Amino acid sequence: MSRLLAFILLAATSTLAATPAECWKLRKLSRPLDARACFLQLADSTRPAEMAEGFWGLGEFEKAGAAFRIAAVQEPKNPDIRVRWGRLLLERFNVTESSQLFQEALELRKDDASALLGLAVSLKEGFDRRAIDLARQAVESNPKLLEAQELVAALVLEDGDFPKAREEADKALALDPLALDAMAVHAAIDLLTDQPESPWLKKMLDASPAYSTGYAHIAHWFVLNRRYVEAIDLYRKAIALEPENWAARSNLGINLMRVGNDREAKELLEQCYDNGFRNAATANSLKLLDSLKNYETFRTKRAVLRLHRSEAALLRPYVERETERALSAFEKKYNLRLPEPVQIEFYPMHEDFAVRTMGMPGLGALGVTFVMSIAMDSPSGREPGSYHWASTLWHELSHVFTLHATNHRVPRWFTEGVAVHEETATNPEWGERVTPQILWAMKEKKLLPIATLDRGFIRPAYPNQVVVSYFQAGRICDYINERWGWSKILEMLQAFAKSQPTAEVVESVLGLKPEEFDKQFFAWLDQQHADSVKGYQEYLKRAPEITKARLEKRHDDALRLSAEIKSLYPDFVERGNVYEARALSFLAKDDKPAAAAELREYAQRGGRNPESLKKLAELEAELGRSAEARAALERLLWIYPVKDEPLHKKLGDLRAEAGDWSGAAEEFAAVVALDPTDPATAHYDLARAHLALKRVAEAEEQILLSLEHAPGFRPAQKLLLEINKERTNKP
Repeated sequence: MSRLLAFILLAATSTLAATPAECWKLRKLSRPLDARACFLQLADSTRPAEMAEGFWGLGEFEKAGAAFRIAAVQEPKNPDIRVRWGRLLLERFNVTESSQLFQEALELRKDDASALLGLAVSLKEGFDRRAIDLARQAVESNPKLLEAQELVAALVLEDGDFPKAREEADKALALDPLALDAMAVHAAIDLLTDQPESPWLKKMLDASPAYSTGYAHIAHWFVLNRRYVEAIDLYRKAIALEPENWAARSNLGINLMRVGNDREAKELLEQCYDNGFRNAATANSLKLLDSLKNYETFRTKRAVLRLHRSEAALLRPYVERETERALSAFEKKYNLRLPEPVQIEFYPMHEDFAVRTMGMPGLGALGVTFVMSIAMDSPSGREPGSYHWASTLWHELSHVFTLHATNHRVPRWFTEGVAVHEETATNPEWGERVTPQILWAMKEKKLLPIATLDRGFIRPAYPNQVVVSYFQAGRICDYINERWGWSKILEMLQAFAKSQPTAEVVESVLGLKPEEFDKQFFAWLDQQHADSVKGYQEYLKRAPEITKARLEKRHDDALRLSAEIKSLYPDFVERGNVYEARALSFLAKDDKPAAAAELREYAQRGGRNPESLKKLAELEAELGRSAEARAALERLLWIYPVKDEPLHKKLGDLRAEAGDWSGAAEEFAAVVALDPTDPATAHYDLARAHLALKRVAEAEEQILLSLEHAPGFRPAQKLLLEINKERTNKP
């Protein structure tokens, strides 16, 4: 009898032996107690690979990694161990080593589906185009690999192809009726298309009542569609189901930062960090929040400005003026008043700004808009001449209006296209120029149909496609405005607000099938840029000859060569352009009018080199063109007003000479804010301007500061007497 009982117990133990797949399935189906018991059993295994899975499931990641390392040594020809080890490392934010392990697995077993899937997962966070290709390869290698099929559906959804995403999700459900992530894809599409509710959510929760990851996935897709407020609500639902879903909790914190709720964001992110969830987005967001104590906040009627205290006094007047100018213009243009002040943050450290865009595909490298919050680089965060902060500010503020006008339903390509259009509509010198990469894309017919243009922003298929997509979207809006008028842009916004897809909006508002629109638009675009598309390669090939001739002081040759190629690519104003080269050669020949003419055209075409613009101002002044000299320096206030005391001093002097004492006072105040090399003169200049404006108290304050720095400064002493006289004569 005892032998029979022992046999039965042994058989029962064998029957109940856990497998990693079973344990993970129990967790996914919201059976945490059973899953924990399962993982505990694995952790007691004598096989290191199973032990690793057990420790992983129990959250003991270091032990899991150590066990996988032993397993890999014991079974060096087993690719499955390397794949699972790689997935652990990927979950713990180590993309580099995880990718190496997936590659090793593929060397051991060619076309290993799980290894291909691992590589796809490692690339998807960066919105790498290869992710979807690898996921599809994984499905081809193993058509029954559910996770790979679900990933294909998710990536197609990220591309905005709702019908195809449903089709791929259905394939997953055919493999397993309990394919929870496929259900999440269906639910997301329902909610993104403004259906009041989705039956797929009920199905998902019926199958797994605490499946928080499903809500987190849906929230992620809402974030990609710039519907941050709804995404926040979905992330809240995720952590309500599973408070220890640290990834969802971190993303909730990051998105709360995006809408200006820094206090709660910090609480959530600290909870994640304290519990070992320390991915780059979490850690860097906390560092950014800690750094905000170094910022000063200024309020206007329609905006809240957050500027770093090291440059707040300098930048505030320029940023306030451009913000108010843009908001006034857009309120009229879009016939829309914003519900609350817009918050604008300027970051002098580009790394801090970059934190704001983590996890977002295809965002401009200069600015980003979240609901009523804008984050952007300060000019001090970029190389001089590489960045036009005013143009970026208008671009981002236009997003605030298009997003609100459509209740965040506007497709990516249209809101970016309108924003790019607004830059040059505000000032033809603003906006980005047509780059060689854009001309290459036009020449190689790489531009996308209007109906699928969003894909160029999400998962680029070739280098610089995001830049090309910005250009194309902007030119489409230029074309619509030129041909049909601004009213059609507004009608399209109204249609997008109803969640109509691009193809329907083009046909209903413009009266053209998308294919016909593409045909007519591309013909117009080709006509606009035909010469540059044809000639840019020749231009770039021959431009070094001009530099060589100039450096060898063969200025006549340099001028002849540059004249021959100038018309091939007139919009090229980057380093090595003909305008600056010709100006230098004309100066070498002492032909200042000709040099000024070249630099004038350079500026009008969008050239931004501070030294060249300052040289233009100098030449204009020498030629007796004072207004043009001021205009040349005023361009720099929109480009690089920081770390340049001589710029503000010179512009202040020019404005004072023209009798513009208000403008002079602003520039002399900028000199003071820059901790000037000659503080006595800086305060004296500002006192002069205040006195001219009858601001006697301010003038006295500044002149006393001047004399504090240099008690024997005679001009300041004399001005103090004038100030006292003005005060005495004041009724």
